[in-house]
Amino acid sequence: MTRLRARALSRTYITASADVHALVDVDLEVRDGELLVVRGPSGSGKTTLLNLLGGLDRPSSGAVYLDETELSTLAEKDALRLRQATLAFVFQSFGLVPVLSAAENVEVPLRVQRVPSREREERVALALEAVGLGPHAQQRPYELSGGQQQRVGIARALVTNPQVLIADEPTGQLDSVTAATIMDLIAELTSERGIAAVVSTHDPLLIGRADRVVHLHNGQLTTEAPTRDARQHGRHAAQG
Repeated sequence: MTRLRARALSRTYITASADVHALVDVDLEVRDGELLVVRGPSGSGKTTLLNLLGGLDRPSSGAVYLDETELSTLAEKDALRLRQATLAFVFQSFGLVPVLSAAENVEVPLRVQRVPSREREERVALALEAVGLGPHAQQRPYELSGGQQQRVGIARALVTNPQVLIADEPTGQLDSVTAATIMDLIAELTSERGIAAVVSTHDPLLIGRADRVVHLHNGQLTTEAPTRDARQHGRHAAQG
């Protein structure tokens, strides 16, 4: 099932010196259980695309559809409600609250959704176990490695049982070995849970984890390639 679609998606920023065409007529589809990697150099439009797909920004023209709902037609409160119920985000900077434990950080979106206390505890424990951090539930971010902090971020994203996962450079602050591990985890969880996942990266070593790769250059989608063979090659390279 196609979960997320972009049609003729464009985003232009108006500045005093010139108009910046951050994204130009992008067409894209992401299916349930698919890990789509958006590849491109810094400034190519990756973050702009992800913000539009996640409903964090509105396009200058074109549309984003989540199932059959066009995001830009929603009132802000309705868009927020849909994001909370359906979408989850993982950020390069981890985005953890320093004074909260790993479990408390993962619990935050469930508190926002007013999930009952006992259910919150059960879902947080399951989410931390899913990313291999069950024994670290009471540790604060400063007590965890970068890779462990990103795992907390992934657990926080998954605890709401989202249909769509959007990750913007989730391995950008990690060494190559840890980055590969995190991408393997995202790929595994995407497949197991049937999530439509969109991950941006400019790291060529990470594209082998994807089902598909799209390339952005100057805001335009220039190529698209299936990568099932590349995925296998990437895993062998990581092991070698």
